[in-house]
Amino acid sequence: MGTRVHAFADDALGDDDAVGVADRLHRGEVSAAELRAAVAARAAQVEPELHGLALDRIAEPVTGDPSGPFAGVPTLVKDNTDVRGWPVANGTTAYTPVPAREHAEVTRQLLATGLDVVGLTRMPEYGLNASTEYADADPVHNPWDTRFSAGASSGGAAALVAAGVVPIAHANDGGGSIRIPAAACGLVGLKPSRGRLAPNANGARMPIDLVADGVLSRSVRDTATFLAAADRQRRNPALPPVGLIEGPARRRLRVGLVLDSPTGASVDADTRARVTEVAELLGKHGHEVSEAGTGVATRFVDDFLDYWGLLAFSVVTGGRWLHGRTFDPDRLDALTHGLADHYKKVMARTPVFLHRLRRVAHTYAELFTRHDVLLSPVLAHTPPEIGWLSPTLPFDVLISRLLDYVAFTPLCNVAGAPAISLPAGAAGNGLPVGVHLSTAVGDERTLLELAFALESDRPWRRIWD
Repeated sequence: MGTRVHAFADDALGDDDAVGVADRLHRGEVSAAELRAAVAARAAQVEPELHGLALDRIAEPVTGDPSGPFAGVPTLVKDNTDVRGWPVANGTTAYTPVPAREHAEVTRQLLATGLDVVGLTRMPEYGLNASTEYADADPVHNPWDTRFSAGASSGGAAALVAAGVVPIAHANDGGGSIRIPAAACGLVGLKPSRGRLAPNANGARMPIDLVADGVLSRSVRDTATFLAAADRQRRNPALPPVGLIEGPARRRLRVGLVLDSPTGASVDADTRARVTEVAELLGKHGHEVSEAGTGVATRFVDDFLDYWGLLAFSVVTGGRWLHGRTFDPDRLDALTHGLADHYKKVMARTPVFLHRLRRVAHTYAELFTRHDVLLSPVLAHTPPEIGWLSPTLPFDVLISRLLDYVAFTPLCNVAGAPAISLPAGAAGNGLPVGVHLSTAVGDERTLLELAFALESDRPWRRIWD
């Protein structure tokens, strides 16, 4: 049997979220040094079983702005985002990483909120998988039950936040990579609108920028506080300002309930039940809940798979340009090669699938002439056991399983729209189940207000209970 693993204790971190830790720091009840000592002790306790850390710099952190709302609170950055002087490996062994010359823009934005960066978190190779697993290394395990996946691609971040090593951690999302591990590990995971945060260097190189950065947290107020601070630090005039959301709103919303996936994947009974319970709760609070669709057909799934393949093909053929002469494509895993090989077969239709994907934003926006928010599962089924999504599987087996699992999240990446994963209780095996809320581009306010209401009505389960 698997075990539940966490490190919550009566130490400097306690069981506070990031806002709570920052408040105690401000009052002088704890020091930043004491917090880092607690992080080190907690990491040492859980890492032998979870394997979430890619780089430990707890003893030599990069400190954030002392005037930020999270000043002195320790955090971790994902292993695809540059921190000056640290080697960033993108979850692969295909090249030898060298120390980054400068902080990524997103790293500077994280530091501006006051967060102290104490290390990097593990991810699957180039973020292409939905489970943080490898061909030749230990996977990242789910702290709720170590037999199961912690999700991906921000799997290391999710495992370590859920297990209490840090209260909040950086993540990014190109097809669900914030929301998938949030759902798997019982966390809050907001993917902001395209352009809300500083541009992601990897996303900016894509023909269609799918990538949004954000955080994984254990409370809605942590995510809301982070987003408000980041939005102040770098305002995008093309998007409405968010401001600091501190609780639910009184307005009643038109909620579209989506239970059928564009992939055609069947939603398991536990997931369907938890999402339906949330829909019923929203109805009791006066929101108008009605059945809805996504507005896209199964053609979208094929187009997204083709684009996914294009991204892997770019890694295989352009890795040396990105990472230097040590890059060896033969050391990439079978999923990366399988996706690249898929793209070679469909390369001739690139202009067609790119055109259709770009039109998705218009189709998606039309949904919000009838609804204010969409409610759906995050994933079609609960987290799989380690090995079910292993990159060592035959490509046709793995890609079929991935499309059946990651059934709801990619649409918002293509549309550039915000979406949030929230804990919604447990499956019969005790693993977390997440619900997915999405809105029109720029309307993070509605998501956070509704998230506060659900958190108040249905407080999240605590891993230490």
